[in-house]
Parts: sequence; structure tokens; C-alpha cells
Amino acid sequence: MLDLQRLRALHAVSVHGTVGAAAAALGFTPSAVSQQIAKLERETRTVLLEREGRGVRLTDEAWQLADTAAELLALVERAETRLEERRGVPSGRLTIAAFASAARGLLPSVLADLAVRHPALDARLTEVDPHLSVDLVAKGAVDLVVAHDWDIAPLPAPAGVEQASIGEDLCDLLVPEGHRFAGRAAVRRDELGGQRWICQPPGRVCHDWLMRTLRGAGHEPDIVHQADENPTLVALVAAGLGVALIPRLGRGPLPAGVVEVPLDPMPVRRLYALWRTGAARRPAIAETVRTLRAHWPTIATRTGPPRQAAAPA
Repeated sequence: MLDLQRLRALHAVSVHGTVGAAAAALGFTPSAVSQQIAKLERETRTVLLEREGRGVRLTDEAWQLADTAAELLALVERAETRLEERRGVPSGRLTIAAFASAARGLLPSVLADLAVRHPALDARLTEVDPHLSVDLVAKGAVDLVVAHDWDIAPLPAPAGVEQASIGEDLCDLLVPEGHRFAGRAAVRRDELGGQRWICQPPGRVCHDWLMRTLRGAGHEPDIVHQADENPTLVALVAAGLGVALIPRLGRGPLPAGVVEVPLDPMPVRRLYALWRTGAARRPAIAETVRTLRAHWPTIATRTGPPRQAAAPA
């Protein structure tokens, strides 16, 4: 009889790519995940992981077993959903993945609210890049995702995944004091040529949006500094090293030396909650989505004029 928790560990490694990332997603230590897979190897008398450089790779037999594990975990999820639905109250473990500024600016208040009102619900947060999070929820690695897209780069929802709008996050141009745009009521996108830009690395949604937008306006972006975290980008602007386009959610108060200037038209990124269709009737999913939407107007008011997405039909 194969142990479900050991199969879950193998499935997590197949989805996340490394033992360390799988451990973080499961809430275990890397050593604990390695031990689970070692026991599974002994049970199946099969080599599942092989060393490859400083990491590991799954063998062909491991990939076959991971596919079977995904099917078994989907069956378990359906059984748990039916039980929770019969109880009628949010309960059990709910794993949530969110991009960095949502994890910082939105999820703390949402998770605290859920903990007070639904003590039987064990909600757990993991910070994940939005490019990766949709795939994670589709594969069953997490239960719920908070992701975003931009007006020129819609977020795809794969088959078997449902989504609901949470709200819209506005973005501003941040410039150093003394910059020629400082003090302007607004700046048009066709005026952005010739700037030294500070942004996230390639492959991130914000970086891709900036490149496509500036090129669409006839400008080739001059990216001089790159960093993952928005506070780092703001600090580089404060040092007078360039300009940046940064969303308001999770940004925090601007330091001295940084001026916020609206763009015309103002860039907008839309926030979504996504979950698997098979878990749609789970009370924990429905209540968490409702709580996310309920908290958004307050969060948006703190960060600027609120723009809330229309309620789903």
C-alpha cells in the first residue's frame, strides 16, 4: 500500500522542480521531503530521484508515479470538498499562493480576518511569481491563487481552473525630485522616450508590460537597473538613478526624494483569484474569495482612488 503523504511529496517535487521548493510549498523541511521520497523508493523498490549537478531530477518511473499521485490527490480533494460542503463551514487546510505585493499589501488582513471568523480553517500563504502560480493551482500544488495581469497582457486561465475578479490596482510613474516630470499633473506615454528605467528582471509581468508599452509608443527602453522587489526599485529612484513604473498595492509610503506622477492613460493591473473547478463548491474557497473581494475596497482606498472590478454574474 503506497503512502499518500509520500506520494504528495513526490508530486510536489515534480511540480516545483526542487526538493527545497517542494518543501516550502508543503510547509516541511527539505530533509523531511527527502526522507518521504526515500521511504517511497524503498516501498516501490524503484529509484525516483537522481543527482544532477547540485540538484535532482525525477526518473522516468518517478514521473509515471507522480502522474498517478496527481490523480489520487484529485480524488482526495473531491472527497474532502464533499465533506466540507456537507458541514457547510470553511475548514481544513487551504494553501494560497500570491504574488509579492499582494502577499504584502492584501493577504495579511484577509488571513487575519479568516482566522478570527473561521477557526477551523487552516489557511497558509506562499509567495509565488504570477507567471508560475496559475500552473501550480492547475496541477493541484496549491488550492487558491491570487494573481494579476495587465491591460495588454491578459491572464490565461487553463482548462479546469476558474477565476473571479478581485479589483484593479493603479500604477504610477515614480521620478526623483528635480526630474522634468516632477510636478506634472500627468505624463503621456509618448513622452517617455529617453528615460533611464529601473524595473524588474525579464520574464516578470511588470517588465514585459513596460517593454511592450514603450515599444508600442515608439521608444526602445533603456533599462539601467533591475531588482525583484518594489522597495528596492523605489530606493533606486530615491537615489536619483532613474525612473520606475510601480503599482500602488503593497508599495508603502514613498521616501523623501521620490515624486509620484500619474501616466495618461493610467496603467492598470487586474487582480484575480483562481482555483480548480473540482474545488469550486468547497466553502473554504468561496469564503476566501468573498473575503478577498470584501477587503479590496479598503486596500484600494489606502493606495489611491479605488477602482473595484465588477461583481461576477
